Amino acid sequence: MRRRTFLRTAGAGSVVALAGCTGNGDQNGTPSDTPQDGSSGDTQQNGTTTTGDPERTLTVATYSSFTGEDTAGNYLKSAFEDDRDDVTVEFEVPENGLNQYILQKQQGSNVSADMYLGLNTAELVRAEDELDAELFLDSRGDLDRADAIKSDLEIDPEGRAVTYDTGYITLVYDEDEVDSPATFDELLEPAYEDALITQNAQQSDPGRAFLLWTIADQGEDEYLDYWQGLLDNGVRILSDWEPAYNAYLDGSAPMVVSYSTDQVYYHGPDVDMSRHQVGFIEDQGYANPEAMARFADTDTADLALEFMDFVLQPEQQAEIAVKNVQFPAVEDADPGEGFSEYAYEPPEPVTHTYDELQGKVDGWIEQWARQIAGP
Repeated sequence: MRRRTFLRTAGAGSVVALAGCTGNGDQNGTPSDTPQDGSSGDTQQNGTTTTGDPERTLTVATYSSFTGEDTAGNYLKSAFEDDRDDVTVEFEVPENGLNQYILQKQQGSNVSADMYLGLNTAELVRAEDELDAELFLDSRGDLDRADAIKSDLEIDPEGRAVTYDTGYITLVYDEDEVDSPATFDELLEPAYEDALITQNAQQSDPGRAFLLWTIADQGEDEYLDYWQGLLDNGVRILSDWEPAYNAYLDGSAPMVVSYSTDQVYYHGPDVDMSRHQVGFIEDQGYANPEAMARFADTDTADLALEFMDFVLQPEQQAEIAVKNVQFPAVEDADPGEGFSEYAYEPPEPVTHTYDELQGKVDGWIEQWARQIAGP
């Protein structure tokens, strides 16, 4: 769920109803190990941003577009610090995402952050597959707000990763140029030749989610044949969400893999909404929940738990939804009419469970990369 930085730039003149709404990150496109924080007057020290001399400090690892001015991360930092007199929240933005902490653990080092925010099911599975030691603590059973989370958004049967929002991967298309395909098989027909842009599943969250969606629809034994059909019909695979969406906006193709919440950002009186239609293939969208978890090495486990419960409060959930352009994870949050009018939930959400991905996801992506994306 990482396209926020791009949306803030590309759509700066298009948002009227949701001032401050910034989209959903850069889709793992150009993460940086430079910490980011939207507060003024901060100083950067050793990979974190420090704002004072707190009695308690919580270091939160996340993706770059969750931090900075007008972001959900900056809102949460300010709101949590205002709610507690003796707390500072610092953001740490690892260049290689969760891989950085898996590597630290493999090397026998202590993980440098207290918790991770932005975890998806595939990443949780990868951490489990690559480590003998536990990377995360159990948290769900100790959270007051855990039962408010929508049951279909739970991603971790062991309660380590707790969902805080979700997006749905869909197609976004130009209705003046093409009809939305009703099925995956229609995408192989001549009417959709050179019509679709997607992202590389090795390095892009929506690209990986779209690949997993095709596996869910076509099956483990058939998905590579299906992707060969997409290649034969001219699908373009770009590195990440931002270059893919740029190419779509430039008119390189009339469809792009994106999110069902795109109109939340792009709607407005001067916007041609025909270019921002949401298409649900098979009446589906692939759910890609984002979760938070406490690192096992943290020495502020209780403070991290406080922060997680704070994130799940209805007021914070509504703000996260608007600022991160994703759906809330809890039942009792209301992001407001401006969000609800333009955010579309698929008739049939689909996703893979933790158990379905365990031991398989890396192999699926490696095979796809070798045979479809190329070396």
